[in-house]
Amino acid sequence: MVFRRSFLVGLAALGLAAASAPAAQAQAWPARPITIIVPWGAGGGTDAHMRLLASMLEKDLGVAVNVVNQTGGNGVTGHSAIANAAPDGYTFGAVTAEITMMHHTGLTKLTWRDYTPVSVLNRTEAGFIVAKNNPWKDLQTALAAIKANPGKFKASGTAQGGIWHIAVAGLLMEAGQDVKNVNWIPSQGAARAMQELLAGGVDIVTASPGEAVAMLDAGEARALAVMGPERNPRFKDVATVKEQGVNWEMTSFITLQGPKGVDPAIVRRLDELVKKALSSRDWQSFASSRGFTINYGGPAELQAMQERLDKYMGVVMGALGLRQG
Repeated sequence: MVFRRSFLVGLAALGLAAASAPAAQAQAWPARPITIIVPWGAGGGTDAHMRLLASMLEKDLGVAVNVVNQTGGNGVTGHSAIANAAPDGYTFGAVTAEITMMHHTGLTKLTWRDYTPVSVLNRTEAGFIVAKNNPWKDLQTALAAIKANPGKFKASGTAQGGIWHIAVAGLLMEAGQDVKNVNWIPSQGAARAMQELLAGGVDIVTASPGEAVAMLDAGEARALAVMGPERNPRFKDVATVKEQGVNWEMTSFITLQGPKGVDPAIVRRLDELVKKALSSRDWQSFASSRGFTINYGGPAELQAMQERLDKYMGVVMGALGLRQG
């Protein structure tokens, strides 16, 4: 009986120790540098968001927060690196709307369920952007030229099958055109696509206006439309696609997430710091100057948003012939 009592007491002690381990981990966090993985190239909107966030988190957490770009595989490389990292609270990443799309095309088996949601930073609409010397004056002029010259014009903005690809393909479909009327040229992010636009390598970039704000402000490029439900406050003179007669919307999102299994206490603390950062004057100035919106959302909202968009993308990509299986 004494042995049995001692054995049970020992088991209870082990149980208490196990239960207290996550709490102790959260209290000690962070004890070393944190890494934020960005699946897209340097200079784009996702990269800009994460680099600003990292600098602000460093001040609050007292440790280095390093941003690492892991591009390739149409976004699969970086998203896989986030999902496969140890869930110890030291690796997070910029999970973007592509996570609701890539598995539909057969690029990966990863889905939004493979991550620990932390915060929504941004939801932004696609823009329809052309170079300054392009003769198109509005969206209808562009669509008419595309219809009259199927296959002549090239568009870019992200990887093949990425959200900005879906943006232009869906636009064409809703305008009554074949999705192949515009040739899609894959790129590692909007920054490179804009470079190609100015160099004459492509005719159209469908990325967020915020990702092209420098060239738009300089007059090197023009936005003919935005694909959001309403006009972007930073570009008030640019009409929506719906205002120009096509019933189509496409918005992307930028979120901070970790691999599945991160301690909820760490998630809560990090989410609070993200919310604080987004409400700061520095962040508001950044968003205004770059044409980005601020759309904070917590873990529960983030998870629900991804689930809805995943189902929506499956339907749209199936209609466009991009869905596998």
